[in-house]
Amino acid sequence: MVSLVPSQTELLADLGLDAEVVGLTRFCVHPEGWNERKQIVGGTKNVRVDRVRELAPDLVIANKEENVREQVEALQAIAPVFVTDVPDVDGALRMTRSVGGLVDRAAEADRLADAVAAGFARLGAEAEGAVPLRALYLIWRDPWMTVGDDTIIADVLRRGGVENAAVGHQRYPTLSPDQFAALAPDVVLLSSEPYPFGPAHVAEVQALAPRAQVELVDGEPFSWYGSRLLRAPDALDDLRRRLAAG
Repeated sequence: MVSLVPSQTELLADLGLDAEVVGLTRFCVHPEGWNERKQIVGGTKNVRVDRVRELAPDLVIANKEENVREQVEALQAIAPVFVTDVPDVDGALRMTRSVGGLVDRAAEADRLADAVAAGFARLGAEAEGAVPLRALYLIWRDPWMTVGDDTIIADVLRRGGVENAAVGHQRYPTLSPDQFAALAPDVVLLSSEPYPFGPAHVAEVQALAPRAQVELVDGEPFSWYGSRLLRAPDALDDLRRRLAAG
């Protein structure tokens, strides 16, 4: 099979597959070593259909948001394509179980999904009663880009007692500097991906939100909707501790 989605590539590995996966994208950095041992078929937005054809897969796993529709349609002439759509944590659990059934790892997928659900249940119980923080989660710079209410990132944050400051927005809205400042978030989270925010950007953001606490965060636990969600509750616990320490 070929996987065109980094988070789902990692999921396949955590379901116990290896030799069965023959192709992946250059952004599939987990598990370590796979992108050196397996055929790279391009990026998530520029899949090399010819390379996929050469691999003769019996299944291609794609995603509605991360992959390009025209490329997915071209791949359907080569092999069955399973296109996932993951708007929230519950959707991620359904996706995990569905993929597990497709690749003959249903029991492993059920165990993994149950563990993710248990982690978020524990997180929700701990966050209950806490004063929610309004956070602006940034994924891009020039222009500033954040996440809307209908994204898995917003759902992950919400389950950890962190409200989305960009309430009412959908998908991935861009913000002018004035719009950024008007949101007046309590916290600004600078994700490590897809834009590689780093320490050099903190002062720039602080100038637009002078009262906000600005934190750099690893984007994977918040946005990777496969087995990496196992790490999301601990990442949110750590974030709340850092914010409380101020």
